[in-house]
Amino acid sequence: MAERFDCSSCSESLFGRKYIDVECRPHCVPCYDRLFAHTCHECSQTITHNTKELFFEDRHYHEDCFRCGHCGRSLAQEPFSSLGQSLVCGDCFCNDFSSKCVACDKNVKPGSRMLEYEGCTWHEDCFCCQACGKSIGAEAFIPDNNNYYCVACYETRLAPQCSHCNKALTKGGVTYKDKVWHRDCFLCSGCRLPLSAQTFTSQGEEPYCVKCFSNLYAKKCTACNTPITGFGDGKYVSFQERQWHQPCFKCSRCSVSLVGSGFFPDRDLILCTDCNSED
Repeated sequence: MAERFDCSSCSESLFGRKYIDVECRPHCVPCYDRLFAHTCHECSQTITHNTKELFFEDRHYHEDCFRCGHCGRSLAQEPFSSLGQSLVCGDCFCNDFSSKCVACDKNVKPGSRMLEYEGCTWHEDCFCCQACGKSIGAEAFIPDNNNYYCVACYETRLAPQCSHCNKALTKGGVTYKDKVWHRDCFLCSGCRLPLSAQTFTSQGEEPYCVKCFSNLYAKKCTACNTPITGFGDGKYVSFQERQWHQPCFKCSRCSVSLVGSGFFPDRDLILCTDCNSED
């Protein structure tokens, strides 16, 4: 007795019939189409075993149904883009959806090399330096008043020059009295240390750190002989060419504070009312 050879689904004999194996299990054609064939995303009909099938992402199509959603053109041999659930040929996408290059006013085709900056789009070859005209492409560039420059042109033609080293400032820097410096080039005129991260002042046109300015130009307190500056707690008392820090302005005998009180000069001394009365 011959061994049976039946469809794994309907159990009908497959002898003399066309069948399709699925994971080593034979199926007659009707059962295969019913159980395993995909449904066309476009027409919702079954894509039978003997029909050419195309797919994109998780969607399946008859070859004749794989068309542009706008013009109906076949996409079987054409580049296309996906817009939500619709497929669009390259021409329709360019005409209706793609950005235009701000340099040449032509459409930027899907898949082409492009550059976007602040809402504008360029073909990569159209994004050129305003000065030398060479394509910047994907290299670094510097915007200036709605124009774009390669780094070399910006540094040599447009960038402000450091007042100390005369080299271009391309980022950051310090501005002082209408001049610009690199942060590392803005130095104290006394100790030559950078001033960009600290409080500073000036004498004439020259900048100084607080320490150098105090040592070189600040008046000295008559009591403690240290500089009186306007930085921090800089309040002081001045009397007859002499100056005191407020905390140092005390009676020369009893050391009571004289700030806001009457006092009496006695040659190099200053006395409170009580000490002056004792004399």
